Amino acid sequence: MQAGTRCFLLRVFVQHRKPSSGLLAALPAPRPCSQAPDCLKCFLGALKMEVTGMSLKRGSLVVEDNDSEAPVEETKKQKVSSDCYLTKSQDGLESDCQSSSENIPGPLGALSVEKGKKNSDAHLEEEEEEDGLSEDGEEEEEEPETFADMMKHGLTELDVGITKFVSSHQGFSGILKERYSDFIVHEIGKDGQISHLDDLSVPVDEEDPSENVFTVLTAEEKQQLEELQLFKNKEASVAIEVIEDTKEKRTIIHQAIKSLFPGLETKTEDREGRKYIVAYHAAGKKALANPRKHSWPKSRGSYCHFVLYKENKDTMDAINVLSKYLRVKPNIFSYMGTKDKRAITVQEIAVLKISAQRLAHLNKCLMNFKLGNFSYQKNPLKLGELQGNHFTVVLRNITGTDDQVQQAMNSLREIGFINYYGMQRFGTTAVPTYQVGRAILQNSWTEVMDLILKPRPGAEKGYLVKCREEWAKTKDPAAALRKLPVKRCVEGQLLRGLSKYGMKNIVSAFGIIPRNNRLMYIHSYQSYVWNNMVSKRIEDYGLKPVPGDLVLKGATATYIEEEDVNNYSIHDVVMPLPGFDVIYPKHKISEAYREMLTADNLDIDNMRHKIRDYSLSGAYRKIIIRPQNVSWEVVAYDDPKIPLFNTDVDNLEGKPPPVFASEGKYRALKMDFSLPPSTYATMAIREVLKMDTSIKNQTQLNTTWLR
Repeated sequence: MQAGTRCFLLRVFVQHRKPSSGLLAALPAPRPCSQAPDCLKCFLGALKMEVTGMSLKRGSLVVEDNDSEAPVEETKKQKVSSDCYLTKSQDGLESDCQSSSENIPGPLGALSVEKGKKNSDAHLEEEEEEDGLSEDGEEEEEEPETFADMMKHGLTELDVGITKFVSSHQGFSGILKERYSDFIVHEIGKDGQISHLDDLSVPVDEEDPSENVFTVLTAEEKQQLEELQLFKNKEASVAIEVIEDTKEKRTIIHQAIKSLFPGLETKTEDREGRKYIVAYHAAGKKALANPRKHSWPKSRGSYCHFVLYKENKDTMDAINVLSKYLRVKPNIFSYMGTKDKRAITVQEIAVLKISAQRLAHLNKCLMNFKLGNFSYQKNPLKLGELQGNHFTVVLRNITGTDDQVQQAMNSLREIGFINYYGMQRFGTTAVPTYQVGRAILQNSWTEVMDLILKPRPGAEKGYLVKCREEWAKTKDPAAALRKLPVKRCVEGQLLRGLSKYGMKNIVSAFGIIPRNNRLMYIHSYQSYVWNNMVSKRIEDYGLKPVPGDLVLKGATATYIEEEDVNNYSIHDVVMPLPGFDVIYPKHKISEAYREMLTADNLDIDNMRHKIRDYSLSGAYRKIIIRPQNVSWEVVAYDDPKIPLFNTDVDNLEGKPPPVFASEGKYRALKMDFSLPPSTYATMAIREVLKMDTSIKNQTQLNTTWLR
């Protein structure tokens, strides 16, 4: 690393790397910070932002894509109106999805692997994964003064093979995601259209009950019905007296109970001269997961598709919230890809046999969500069907001149960026996820157990530290498990498996961890190999196709022959993720793959594993991605808290767009671009700013400046 430092901020400071040689243009020589007080002020602001807002679990990232998680601003509490009742048992609105403190990273790949998929990395490049494998439960407070020490034990870009840039412009600094509203993601659907929330109206349907169904029941009645529905009381039924005994009123109550509480049926009874509507179970517990069929109009498609606008909440968290308010199981929702928490995102969701009217009612109940653009369709959505995502990103407080910005953005539009897997793919602690993946592929199960459970430096929740200490001291899974108040993290699941199957059957114990979470480890190793090989390919051959490179014809990889070189560009070239069903380039990079896997005690000619789930078929990935629909604007502003563009909800509410002054205290770069699935927006932004996105590199600079 060169001695000088330069104030590159991506929420915290980052640092230049040595220039690349050959066809890759050299990076500008880093300049020392000549105004130390300003640098310190910038750093302290960023540090305050991190300490006060960021979850200090392992895996929190300073740089994120549209599918990673590192909150800076607290999520507003969900507002519950009187006619959108939620019982005490349901007021934990955070996701109850499987969690991992093991830093299982980010946005694009395996978490969306479809159930029952036979090959662990089939369609790896077409799918998106969620990054939200964070632990449930409350975050423990960490001492701010230990922040830099805790966070410096992770990886640098160099550690995971991210070493090259493709452009020749001079880098500059800027702050990404100073506000979560500075990062907006719109899904690009299978029809190629960008999803927008621009219509809150409900399709007219005579079959829908009246709006009164949402207000006719009291909060107490709703709670009683909730407990009945969830089998939480000893009673077999709940009776609701009809005060205004009219047929219309009774009909509304019947409709309200059936609509709001799937699994309950109703009947009218006379008791001592008074009319009661009695609710009871119709089909046992199975009815909860299967919305009633007889109440759904036959002429209507079984799925209600809608556009979900959400702020500062990832997709799985959002679906958990919606399912709890609707009193249904989350598995009746489907989507094409998961989206990040720390952003504003807009995506299409489908839900089985829930009416648009009922969904639209949630707009009155929930903050940070908006549902609209309703339609009824015959089919659900499937993971991987999307064509990509459109990003609107603001980099605040930029230092680059107009010429530097122009050069950077022209290069992004015309050349693109190296399609590296981003840092969130590998974790940020002293135990990278690719190491666990490598141990799985080596069939070294004792090492897998050790890597996941052993103590390690870095930011950790207090109870995880105690759990690891107990494990190191006793090797007693039951004793270590007792130290965990949250059992659904990877450590808890593995310890539970070890308690059940014993220390001599680690394979079965590890198998208790959800399949997608397990596969994330080996996909991380594939990504690690790919990053390193692509850097070597560019180092050796530059930014032009050469004989022996691979290109795709349909889904089949073929070699570029000498006579065909001029028919291709660098944007056509792909590189394989290692596996048993791929071919490797016909030049010296092929031997580099073999050498790297051999050094890791793996046989490149036999990537089938004894356990079928861990057999790698491989995949192909373009080495350079050129974003589409690239546009940008440099704006001046004085107030760092003001939004710099309108969201879909702002437009629905008729808010005028922000007006910028010709001069301002700060300058921001507003970027728009579209990316295909399985690409990282942070790698595009890295190319523009010419900065290292690793948290370790940033905190090393922080520690130096604090002295």
